Amino acid sequence: MFVTTITSAEEMQRWMHAQFARGIVPPFSFDYGGKPSAELVPRWGYEQRSRRIDRSLTSHTFLYTDPATGLQVECECTLFRDFPAIEWVLRFRNAGAQDTPILANIQAIDAALVGGQRWKLHYAQGSNARRDDFAPIVHDLKPGKPVHLTPAGGRSSNTVALPFFNFQTDGGGVVFAIGWSGQWSAHFEAGYSNRLHLRAGMERTHLKLYPGETVRTLRILLLAWQGDDEFAGFNRLRRFLLRYRVPRRRGKPVVLPFTCSSCGPPDEANTATEQSQMEFASHFVQYGVEYLWLDAGWFEGRWPNGVGNWFPRKDGFPRGLRPLSEGIRRMGMKGLLLWFEPERVYEGTWLDREHPDWVLRLPNNPHHLLNLGHPSALEWLTEHLSETIEREGIAVYRQDFNIDPLPFWRAADLPDRQGITEIRHIEGLYALWDTLLDRHPGLLIDNCASGGRRLDLETISRSVALWRSDYHYFEPVGQQCHTAGISRYLPTTATGCGYPDAYLARSAMNAGLNLWTAWSPTASYETYRRFLPPEATWQPGQPFPLQRAKAITAEFRRVRRYFFGDFYELTPYSTADDVWMAYQFHLPGEGSGIVVAFRRTACSQATQCLHWRAVDPNSPYEVYLSDERLRRTRRVVRGAELLRGMDVTIEHAPGSLLIEYRKH
Repeated sequence: MFVTTITSAEEMQRWMHAQFARGIVPPFSFDYGGKPSAELVPRWGYEQRSRRIDRSLTSHTFLYTDPATGLQVECECTLFRDFPAIEWVLRFRNAGAQDTPILANIQAIDAALVGGQRWKLHYAQGSNARRDDFAPIVHDLKPGKPVHLTPAGGRSSNTVALPFFNFQTDGGGVVFAIGWSGQWSAHFEAGYSNRLHLRAGMERTHLKLYPGETVRTLRILLLAWQGDDEFAGFNRLRRFLLRYRVPRRRGKPVVLPFTCSSCGPPDEANTATEQSQMEFASHFVQYGVEYLWLDAGWFEGRWPNGVGNWFPRKDGFPRGLRPLSEGIRRMGMKGLLLWFEPERVYEGTWLDREHPDWVLRLPNNPHHLLNLGHPSALEWLTEHLSETIEREGIAVYRQDFNIDPLPFWRAADLPDRQGITEIRHIEGLYALWDTLLDRHPGLLIDNCASGGRRLDLETISRSVALWRSDYHYFEPVGQQCHTAGISRYLPTTATGCGYPDAYLARSAMNAGLNLWTAWSPTASYETYRRFLPPEATWQPGQPFPLQRAKAITAEFRRVRRYFFGDFYELTPYSTADDVWMAYQFHLPGEGSGIVVAFRRTACSQATQCLHWRAVDPNSPYEVYLSDERLRRTRRVVRGAELLRGMDVTIEHAPGSLLIEYRKH
């Protein structure tokens, strides 16, 4: 039982030792040879060992061994010095000389949470290229009405749910997160007392293990929090992820890239050349852009059917990509972001022809899956990508994934090995990313899977999401909604802006930002108008607004650090066009932050009262308000007044207001 009143790392350690003690049923489960683990594990051999990882982390490993068959179940737990949190990963190893009996229904967590009389489940919808991607969902959990969730098609945040959950009860709660980049399954059910049962694992496991074989399962995170406000849980999770899980450089969370890209539908980078990309990048140096983003189509065969030919197009890049990456560095940029989709292999491409045994296929489907569980395939891909990163001077490796892998995995499994293809593929993915990061210090991985469809505890520990949704490019209301939804859980996501307009740019601003072609002073209205949302102010014959573009990008560079702060919603979440939306990012250590407010297109209300969060009621604050024309006005306001509510006005719809504040 996990008690929600845990408030310290020391209490978490005591809970761990009680749950993983000798002879006790641990907080995970499985069936083995047709018997439940609760009957077996307490009688098995037991070992425990601990080691200090660093000043903040300790590892505790609990090993359970079946003396009859040699099956070993290893649970590696991690504790954190400054958070009441625990993570664990289960591994199963056949240390015997024969195949094991069937191992089935593996649940990486199977435990009860003990809290108050009421339970509320908060989570976010997954990504499915919709305006309501990452929409907040709340369930009042009641006895007899369980909630069962699993993603669509084998990508961990596809459509159904982002695998981060906030269970709220009286006086606090527990954040629960899953680290598995495939087909997880979770089941939540309130009991008739003060308990909530929590169970999660792969959706399907029914397999024997060969002698010497080892498999791993989900990573589990439990993080306790206290208070009556669910945002206390959200923000404790954000702080935990920034401290221990998101990619870091020089001891701090990595700064998400500020990028520019000329690649977009329908042609992506199919017509890009070294010369065209150099010329394009030269227009963005004046904005302080840091990276050139070269997306799909730079390779032989082009997008979309050239995936599997991971070699630069000779008609566009006859000297490879190194001259381009070096050229933009000479301009003052930090480097090149390059798109790959290595797990998808189109019929007839180099990989499909030369190594057909590495590829998983389905009938009448020209899109194949590179099997990352195949040792030779994984070795080749790792070496090829590593050599390409080194040879071409790639600063940001972007990995996309635009097919559902689950049907391929299921079709490849034997009846007594169900789940093994998925396990090996996911293990291969982690090994690939870990090797690339180890070999190339400073490399940043951008994780895209048709937008944000593979976001979980494991992927966000190795990567960031610079394009979190494939929903209608640059549509501002959707972008506002995506920020409001996903920011409850994840601090390292970004998207793009199609045109230099304050409302559009502020809708897209997050910890990173991508500027699209229409930010170029040489852009043609006729060429790009079909991608501009109705809110864009650009009209035929108007001169390009260069000074406004510079002012907007300067504003982004000034405030981007605040997106790593605590997050608060100041207006109700809504996808409607006739409302206000506002949210706040607050750096508690500095007593400063930003509020971003939007009056949407069909909203008739010009003034909104915003009740700020987290400010000190006894302190005065300098407040700077920047309107749609980027005119800044200054006020000094006491924190108590901000908490009671401050009226803000946006004269025209659509319009926006960026408010910066700091203790005076």
